[in-house]
Amino acid sequence: MKEEALKNNSIEQLDIIKVKENSSHPMMDEVSVEEPLEIKVRYGNDSEKKIKNLSVTMRTPGNDMELAAGFLFTEGIISELGQIKHIEHAKSDCSRNNENSIVVELVSGFIPELMNLDRNFYTTSSCGVCGKGSIESIRTVSSFQAMEKEVLKIDLEVLYQLSEKLRGFQDNFSSTGGIHASGIFDLEANLLGLREDVGRHNALDKLVGYFLLENQLPLRNRILVLSGRASFELVQKAAMAGISIIAAIGAPSSLAIKLAKEFDISLLGFLGKNRFNVYHQGANLTINNLT
Repeated sequence: MKEEALKNNSIEQLDIIKVKENSSHPMMDEVSVEEPLEIKVRYGNDSEKKIKNLSVTMRTPGNDMELAAGFLFTEGIISELGQIKHIEHAKSDCSRNNENSIVVELVSGFIPELMNLDRNFYTTSSCGVCGKGSIESIRTVSSFQAMEKEVLKIDLEVLYQLSEKLRGFQDNFSSTGGIHASGIFDLEANLLGLREDVGRHNALDKLVGYFLLENQLPLRNRILVLSGRASFELVQKAAMAGISIIAAIGAPSSLAIKLAKEFDISLLGFLGKNRFNVYHQGANLTINNLT
């Protein structure tokens, strides 16, 4: 498995005071770094390029190019790797600002639809309470929704292994206890990619960005494992990447379940050793040895 480690600046060591019962003592602790990342897109013809600021997200430094690519893809701004010309840090007189700003240049002549916020930025509160507009947006911009799903068979023991395997690969969580992870596994519980971030959405965007840049989308016969709860936003990002199985260590929300049913994505929650809840089982999925 090829993995890209987070930069050393993803964790910071601080002096703290640890209190237990009626005593206290100084100690060194490790905390997750959180810094803003500005994502910009450059587009137009060779003779005239425009730059648009798309988003500022609070993230853990590291894998920023994957994060930018994944964000553009899961938000429907791009639909394939071939629409990206290159990704770079924005040029700035301040080196620190340079590290916290990414520019994605699109191929000449490709003009993304940036003005229709309801279509592209459906993870925002403008979606509405029921999420209907968001669901229709996914139908519109995802290039994988019309594809026929593969018939998948998974052994029950494979699912039981996933939570411990994800935790075992979470280096930064082990150090800080304050970071989310998204992992992609195959049907034999082999880890194919994992990303961590203080933002659960960023962790998934980094992961999707990694597979996009490796030209390995859609992730049709893979399992997405989430270290926390399954929100509507995470399910919609998974749908954009063609993922048909999501297993969360935490609980799903009601709207996440609704979206999973709408797109026939298998959704498992409270994943642990010898247990999980099935909130929706896709028509293409069979769990072997489950009575």
